[in-house]
Order: sequence, then structure tokens, then C-alpha cells
Amino acid sequence: MVKTVGIFGGGQLGRMLAQAALPLGVQCTFYEAGSECPSAALGRVIDNTQANALQTFMDSADVFSLEFENTPLADADALTEHQGQHKTLYPPRQALAIAQHRLSEKALFDQLGIPVAPYSAIHSLADLQQAAETQGLPLVVKTATGGYDGKGQVVIREAAQIEQAWAELGKAAPLIAESFVRFSREVSIIAVRGQDGEVRTWPLAENHHNQGILSHSIVPAPHSQDLQPIATDYITRLLNHLNYVGVLTLELFVTEQGLFANEMAPRVHNSGHWSIEGAVCSQFENHMRAVAGLPLGSTALVKPTVMVNIIGQHPNSTDILALEGAHLHLYGKTERAGRKLGHITLMPVDSRQLSQLCQQLATLLPEPLALTADMVIPLADEV
Repeated sequence: MVKTVGIFGGGQLGRMLAQAALPLGVQCTFYEAGSECPSAALGRVIDNTQANALQTFMDSADVFSLEFENTPLADADALTEHQGQHKTLYPPRQALAIAQHRLSEKALFDQLGIPVAPYSAIHSLADLQQAAETQGLPLVVKTATGGYDGKGQVVIREAAQIEQAWAELGKAAPLIAESFVRFSREVSIIAVRGQDGEVRTWPLAENHHNQGILSHSIVPAPHSQDLQPIATDYITRLLNHLNYVGVLTLELFVTEQGLFANEMAPRVHNSGHWSIEGAVCSQFENHMRAVAGLPLGSTALVKPTVMVNIIGQHPNSTDILALEGAHLHLYGKTERAGRKLGHITLMPVDSRQLSQLCQQLATLLPEPLALTADMVIPLADEV
């Protein structure tokens, strides 16, 4: 019986994983720089800047997981060499390595028959010029490793921008140049796979961004009944191929040619925060169930839901909680431009009031988001 799960990272995802683990009788420890982190209130934090910290962390738990896909592979590898004992990491190292390298990720999508936009590996300015010629403009150029919330990428819209894009990103080569996908919207599917190979998926979320950061997610994604089985098929292929255990996220573009994969995240995901209240069993609880070898819970929707990120500045909590059907989650972070400080889940008793509730919330948030005071959410085909 797993009693303790060690989590690489101590941010808000680790915090919510630990909150979900406690009712299951599972404790968490965290491997994080310093003790002042969102997860600190939920378990022991091993300061990863201290001597012998990794060994201390590996001694602290029965099995291990992570909250961020850029967890160093060297740390993951150390688990298998710990004092001659085999320590297990879920998700598996292979998934972590692939998710950390966009070219490897695209190659896996190709291998499994999951559609992606045309792309090229870029090692030089000449490669980038060739990609612009063969793939056409605009091009989205990204570093193959690193980058998050819109960082580490440039959009080339005209030939005159090619050299500047290489000047900005070339030192991080290899890069990946993706043809610009004309899509109507972005959706994500989140799934969990247990140690016995059982797979369960949550409803598709429709995601909206502001300055490269997720603003809000609508669940279920409006008019997604035909898309759900396709997305489920794609993510199931990934889960089974990787012999995955835990929660995996696949971001997708909805295009005239069908669903195109953007990227995968081997962890619980921001677009799944709605599931704490909006699903029978949340992504966090199901991840901890899978990691601990427990039966998976139902991923069924409770009712249509909108999740809204709190970014940069805290709103007035009293105003938020005065909204009927609003659930407030704060992460214990200090304010900073572009920083995710918490989220709000909106799920009124009458789902027909969801648009109105979003409009009310839009007037209360201090930093502009893609959420607007005139937004209308089409729910007719989902209710």
C-alpha cells in the first residue's frame, strides 16, 4: 500500500495533488527550491538547493510523480539508482523525455498517426529560410526544448522577419518550424491511465488565451460531440504506447481538416482545474489514484463549467464568493505580472445562467483576460 508520494515540484499543481491525496490516506512530499511554495502547507518540502537533497527526497516516499514536464531527466534517472533500490516514477521517463523535446514529440505523433501541422527541424539560418520557402508563411518557430506560456517562440509573418527570428532563438537550436494552422479554436483532452491499463477521459475543454497564457476553459467544449471520440482515440494511442500511468493532457487545434495535435503534457493540466468541482472525480484525485495503484474514479461531468485563471493581481475574494455558483482557489502566491495566482470555477445551479455568471465575473477581475462582459457560451447541444 502506497503511503507517501514524492512530487518533483511544489507549485500549485503539487498543492492540488496533495489536497486530493489526503482523503485517500496518502501523504505527499515535495522537491522544490526553498520552503516557501504553494505546496508547503500540504506536506514536507525538501529544499532542492541543499546538499544531499535528492537523496533525502528519494528516501521520503514510496513512489514518485511530478507537476511539471521540465523536471530534469537526471533527477528522474537517479530514482532507479537509489541505494540499489528501484524507485518508480509515474508518468514513465520516456513520456517525460518526449514531452521535453518538441521534435521528438512531433515524431511520436507521426508514428502513432495523430495529425499535426507540417513542421521542420531547424539547425541553421539556412534551414529556417528553406522552411519558409517550402512550408510557406506564416511560420511558428519554437525552441525544441524549454519554453512555457508562450515563451521561447516567434511567429514569422514575412520574409524580412526570418533573420530576426533566428537571432532571437538560434542560440537555442535545434528549433522547430511549424506551419501556421488556421484553426477555429483550441481544445484539450485530459485522460488518466491506471496501472492495470484502464483508460478514462474527461470531456473536451475549449481553451482561450491572453498573451500566451490560458485565460479560461469552457467544459464541455461547445459543439464537441463529434470531436470527443476522435480526441479520445488519439490520447488513448499515446497512453498505451507509452505504457503510461497517471494523467496525460493533449492540446489540439480544431481545423477544417479535423483535429491537429499541438502538444502533450505528461501531468495534470491547467485546463483540467474545472474538474475539482465539475467532475465526479477530478484530474488530481485520479492521478493520485493511478500513482498509488488504486481503482480509477468516474470522469463524468457534473454540469457545464467554466474555469477562469486569476493572473497577475488578486481580485476581491468577497466579491468573487458573492457570485452564486463560484468556487475560489487561491495558490498562496505573491502578485506578479503574468503569474497564475489562482483560479475560479463557475458552475451555477442552472447551467443556462453560465454566460451571465461569466459576464459578472469579467467585471470583477483586475487584469484583462479573454473573458469578456458580453461573452455567450453555447450549451444547447450539451445540456
